Amino acid sequence: MTFSSFIENLTRPIIMGVLNITPDSFSDGGLFIDPDNAIKQAKKMIDEGADIIDVGGESSRPGALPVTLEEELRRIGPIITALKKETSVFISVDTYKPEAMKFALDHEVDVINDIKALVEKDSIKTVKDYPNSMVCLMHMQGTPETMQDNPHYATNITEEIKQFLLDRVDLCIAAGINKDRVILDPGFGFGKTFEDNWEIYQNLETIAELNTPLLIAMSRKSMLKKIVGDDLQRLDDATGFFSSMVNVKNPLIIRTHNVAVTRKYLERNI
Repeated sequence: MTFSSFIENLTRPIIMGVLNITPDSFSDGGLFIDPDNAIKQAKKMIDEGADIIDVGGESSRPGALPVTLEEELRRIGPIITALKKETSVFISVDTYKPEAMKFALDHEVDVINDIKALVEKDSIKTVKDYPNSMVCLMHMQGTPETMQDNPHYATNITEEIKQFLLDRVDLCIAAGINKDRVILDPGFGFGKTFEDNWEIYQNLETIAELNTPLLIAMSRKSMLKKIVGDDLQRLDDATGFFSSMVNVKNPLIIRTHNVAVTRKYLERNI
């Protein structure tokens, strides 16, 4: 079963468990850099109800520096291989590099989760050549290294994000990527102020008008920290609560560091 057909058949939100194979991610950097720890964590999230595991080999936290392709593949390669061999879970790979996309898609991952929305050269062509996969296009102002250096939007931020995502969808369709393969992510925390993030959240129905599945990725981000503080339990509760309150008809994919807590909140609202 492809991930797109799986989404079609569900009436509940899909849970995406975060698995960062990095030393410097903002919440869990260094915890799962060891492959054995990473696989153990993935299996724990699967047991807790994750439908898909999002594997990332390069941090995209504010201020993060890029890593080489070789280092990214060294980190994610063993994890993808093990998950394919030892589980039946859907797999997403969080990358913007077309070479890493090709590696992942050659290993039959289900989703490419691209913070740069396929703007890198050859990214669109790479994804097009694997019709059984999906791709998530995210909005970001700037780069991870600079995105929180005084982000500013000239017009209505929600409309600006919607237009950016619409333009990227149109480019994908023109290149031969069917729209039913596309997921959209408004990019909470990626080149946005605290106020920006909450304005987007309150107007998600505007993004939903683009008629695609939506990825909601609020987990443990600063937009929640400014409300509940740095305590992980409170952050995970806030993640679950606000994710469960999203009220659009589109299929929803909820990206979370704590699958069990998020699932608890989602089930309360089903």
